[in-house]
Amino acid sequence: MKTTLIMSTALAGIAFGATAQEVNVVSWGGAYETSQVEAYNKPFAEESGIKVNMIAADNPATPLRAQVEAGNVTGDVFDVEVSDAIRLCDEGALMEIDPADLPAAPDGTPAADDFVDGALLDCAVANIVWGTVISYNTTKFTDNPPTTAADFFDTETFPGKRGLPKNPKRTLYLALIADGVPAAEVYDVLGTDEGVQRAFDKLDTIKDEVVWWEAGAQPVQLLADGEVSMTTAYNGRIFDAMVGEGQPFEVIWDGQYMDLDMFVIPVDAPNPENAMEYLKFATDTQRLADQAQYISYGPARKSSAALVGMYKDGKTEMAPHMPTAPENLESAVLDDPEFWADHAAELSERFNSWLASS
Repeated sequence: MKTTLIMSTALAGIAFGATAQEVNVVSWGGAYETSQVEAYNKPFAEESGIKVNMIAADNPATPLRAQVEAGNVTGDVFDVEVSDAIRLCDEGALMEIDPADLPAAPDGTPAADDFVDGALLDCAVANIVWGTVISYNTTKFTDNPPTTAADFFDTETFPGKRGLPKNPKRTLYLALIADGVPAAEVYDVLGTDEGVQRAFDKLDTIKDEVVWWEAGAQPVQLLADGEVSMTTAYNGRIFDAMVGEGQPFEVIWDGQYMDLDMFVIPVDAPNPENAMEYLKFATDTQRLADQAQYISYGPARKSSAALVGMYKDGKTEMAPHMPTAPENLESAVLDDPEFWADHAAELSERFNSWLASS
């Protein structure tokens, strides 16, 4: 997209005489936040004159909900998961976003036709496609490295502690994949009492070897410190450690859990006009492609794919590291927000009870 078109799209409607020339963006911190700062925030501030204040949270939906419930919203744009975007929208906490207000692709394709499936919701616009993957320390397994989700649960052949997130969504599915359930059948199986029991039975086999993590930076640190030999982690965090920091890590794409991250604006945002302009700017074709220079998350727009090139080091092709690369999709499980809307409460209760049991 030509610079002039980007600027006119991004700046349209900004009230330069407004008192509050700033926008508060709440995201996830770490390498992901860095990619947003470089690809979105710096150019937006330069072209609009609006200051972008970046705030990190372990899960931005948590402070968003707390601010809404307290009647004191201080963030303008929040980066949240799909299920949280749907729930908060249904509760009336978020502004509705018309896809017609979003910039078209460079060839004129309307935004509604250019974003990947599931990327546009009533109150949310996706920016990335990301995956939770298995990663291991190559120094621990030099002769016979693990290659599958089943290997993650095989502590006899591949000894060492395992890192897992302390939530059912990104844990139960992996147990089923490792137990032989095809990716396309995971939700059908997990929707039955027998399937849930099967998942917990599989988790039981490694429960004593698990180190539980809750924030995105934790599994990378656990792996680097040698506290675990394998862990699940956000693929972009692992990429940053492998390529950006030279850590001896490798990724197992078998059974990756794919999800989207969505930008949302709360109804009582302090700077709603600036927030909308930031959202439009950050989700245009070029900006989403630019983000992929810094982290291996797939752009949420189809037209961005052809513009994804090299990592910021100028020598690493980004395409093979994307969750959406064809070879990485073979056994991927795509998040199903409707399933979790129906089952999250009961599965979370069961999961927490299981954690607390000896």
